[in-house]
Amino acid sequence: MFMPRRKTRIETERLTLRQPQLSDYRDWSSLREQSADFLVPWEPQWASDHLSRKGFTNRVYWAQRSISAGSAVPLFLVRREDEVLLGAITLDNIRRGPAQSGTLGYWVGAPYARQGYMREAIAGMVHHAFERLDLSRLEAACLPENQASRRLLEKCGFKYEGVAQSYLQINGRWRTHVLYASLRADRRGRTGIG
Repeated sequence: MFMPRRKTRIETERLTLRQPQLSDYRDWSSLREQSADFLVPWEPQWASDHLSRKGFTNRVYWAQRSISAGSAVPLFLVRREDEVLLGAITLDNIRRGPAQSGTLGYWVGAPYARQGYMREAIAGMVHHAFERLDLSRLEAACLPENQASRRLLEKCGFKYEGVAQSYLQINGRWRTHVLYASLRADRRGRTGIG
């Protein structure tokens, strides 16, 4: 049976994926603020206190509780060479029992997009989910027009599975998403999208 450890840390070639800490507040809020135009079109609407210290503190405590409970693995992407915060990745909605699955979500700051960091982070999280957490299926969803995210998921071995109508509220509106999945023992052929 899976027993969550106190701290979760994943090392990749260039990155350390680690739990958020209270001391990350300035770096996180600065990166989110400077990347707002880049992120807002793809994310749930930011709360009025999204960039506040109190909002961030709540986020850190949620991360600690979620990891301890085994319900989510929210991690920050930190570039090892200079300790710069690049973004975040979360394995959420971890379901045990017959499902053994979870949902992947991620964001990267605008200055660090398209440099392979998120691909590296997703590969690290997928390995962790399958090998350490013993999950069988990882799911991810993105807006149909988010070509960068779709290509990223496909490069990471996720396969297109279909469409979910009104799947999530993004930037204040219910939006349809395309669904992708990665299976630990994937015997499916390529499932093209057109």
